[in-house]
Amino acid sequence: MEKIIFRVIIITSACCFSAKHVFHDWKKMSWSDARKHCREHHNDLSRISNELEEMLFRKSGSTDKEGWIGIFWDNSLKKWKWSGGENITYHKNLKSEDVGNQSSHTADNVYWTNDEWKWKNGEEKHDFFCFDLTVVQEEKTWEEALEHCRKNNDNLTSLLSENDNLLAANEINQTSVTERVWIGLRYLRDKWLWVNGDPLRYDAWSQGGDQDHQCPMKRGCGALTKEGLWESWDCQEKLSFICG
Repeated sequence: MEKIIFRVIIITSACCFSAKHVFHDWKKMSWSDARKHCREHHNDLSRISNELEEMLFRKSGSTDKEGWIGIFWDNSLKKWKWSGGENITYHKNLKSEDVGNQSSHTADNVYWTNDEWKWKNGEEKHDFFCFDLTVVQEEKTWEEALEHCRKNNDNLTSLLSENDNLLAANEINQTSVTERVWIGLRYLRDKWLWVNGDPLRYDAWSQGGDQDHQCPMKRGCGALTKEGLWESWDCQEKLSFICG
C-alpha cells in the first residue's frame, strides 16, 4: 500500500519542477542590486550547473521569461564565476571575448534567455531569477515535512548538483539546526527517487562509514547533514527540513 501511495505522490507532483527558482519581474534591477535583493529575501541569484538543471529550469515555466542569473566576470582571474565565487563548470555560449572592453563597464554579468546565455553590462536594469530554499526549523517525520511543504505550494527539495548541495548545506549552517534535515529523497523498489519526480543523477552519499543507503531497511528517507552529505534515515524520526 505504501508503494502505491508513494507512486501517486510522485506522479501528482510532477508539476513542481524547479520551484526553487523565483522569477522577479515587478521591478527591474542592476545585477548587483538583484543579487542583494535575492540574498536578503531568498538565497542568491539563480544558478544553473548542468544540462538537467537547465532543462528543469525551462519546464518550471521560464521559457517565456528572461533575466539576470548569478554569473559575473572576474576580471582579475579572467574567468566567469558564480555569484558566491565558485568556478563555473557548465555554461552556454559564454566566452571571454564576449566581455566588453569599454572602461564604462563596471560589471560584466550574464542574462538568461531560453535560447542562450548573453553577456550584458551589469549596470543595465532587468528582471531576474532568485534561488530559493527554506529551512523549516520544526521537527516532523518525513511525510509530515512533505505535507508541510506542499501546503505552501512547494516540495521537499531536490538537490541536482554540487552547487545545489552546497547552497542547501550553507542554509542549514546559518540556522540553529544542530543535526541533519529532511530532503526530498525516498527509497522505493530498490532505488532512491526524488519525491517531485526530478531525475537523480547527482549524489552526495558519504563514501566511508555508514553505507546503509545501499540497502536500507527501515531507513528509507534521505537527509542532508550540515557537512553537505546525504544519509539514509528512519522516516518516522522527527527532523527539521528544507522546502524548495
